[in-house]
Parts: sequence; C-alpha cells; structure tokens
Amino acid sequence: MNNEAMLKQLGYAPNDALLSQFDRIVENTKSFEKIQKHILDLHEHLKVDDSHVAMSNSEDYFKIKIEAPSPERVEEAIEKVNHFANKFKVALQQVEGKNTFYILGFNK
Repeated sequence: MNNEAMLKQLGYAPNDALLSQFDRIVENTKSFEKIQKHILDLHEHLKVDDSHVAMSNSEDYFKIKIEAPSPERVEEAIEKVNHFANKFKVALQQVEGKNTFYILGFNK
C-alpha cells in the first residue's frame, strides 16, 4: 500500500507536508512494513469507540487516541489497543495522564 492510500484510509487529504510527515513516521517506526496493515485494522476497530489512529503533531509516530464518551467504552477501546499490541508484537508508549498511545513499532 502506498503512503497516499494509507493517509486517505486514516482520514487525511494527502499533501506534500503530510506525505513528508508520514515518511518521517515510517522511518521512525521500527519494522513499519510488518505492522502497517494492522495499524489500519486497529483504526477501523476503534471507530465504534469514537477513537482512532492518527499522526502525532508533536512526535514522529502514529498515535492511538481514545476519545470514547464513557468509562466503559474507554475500557473497551483500551482492551482493543492491548490486544493489538500483544497479538502483533507492537511496542506502545502511553502518554502520561492520557488515553493516548504512540506506536513505536514491531517489538519481536
């Protein structure tokens, strides 16, 4: 899958700045090619919990942003994130005090 297609699936309208940021994120994400499809699948699974995968504005990583409207839905979304990380051996870093996680890459 090319970069423009992935950006579109994540809800972005590709332009030069976004493509450049995407390239930096891919470069910074360990073994990105091994988890790329799984990131898109997670994005789709999180939509029902009002959550999503996006490009971080402050770090060169994809981030998982959980914005569920109730504690039960937040818990559901976090379970999906943990399942994703465990099943596909993905290293995550939680942002302190938030329901946001950076996707650091494949962690064999």
